[in-house]
Amino acid sequence: MPTKKDSMTESDLNQLVSQTAAPQDTRPLRSQQRSRTRATHTVVHGDMNGENRLFGGRLMEWIDEAAGIAARRHCGGSVTTACVDSLVFKNPAYLNEIVVIDAYVTYVGKTSLEVRVDSYVEDVATGERKQINVAYLTEVCVGEDERPRRIPFGLKLETDEQRNEWHMAQIRKMIRRERQEQGI
Repeated sequence: MPTKKDSMTESDLNQLVSQTAAPQDTRPLRSQQRSRTRATHTVVHGDMNGENRLFGGRLMEWIDEAAGIAARRHCGGSVTTACVDSLVFKNPAYLNEIVVIDAYVTYVGKTSLEVRVDSYVEDVATGERKQINVAYLTEVCVGEDERPRRIPFGLKLETDEQRNEWHMAQIRKMIRRERQEQGI
């Protein structure tokens, strides 16, 4: 493992991928499908920025809301957003366009889980979608006292794609910890 002063290399990442195994979870398992959340929005005047595009903050709000719903569906209770990873805007959305937000759980720890959110702009005439954004959010399951509580369900990994997302989520979690330790 790299030290605080070193950065993680591709070799380190490959080693981490080989070391991460699918979960041997003793909790009841829920499928990824159970958490899937889709939201659609029409871009209206109140969603626009000064350049006549969808305001990035509005998209971030929609992403956070979809991630929270997906996490709540998995946990069966309340969650709070702890972290948003790499929010990169790939394409714009304009007035009257339809934005589709897809969210699903990719990783479940003891008290936190990761949710992937894909955002698209949809052409209503063709149904074709162009990706706007991919984001990963860390949600924390909280009790009535608003303190972290154990997530009662593990994640059932049914496909190679889901297992790969799980492995990559573990790597993203390690990178987040490393960044936090370095104060980044």
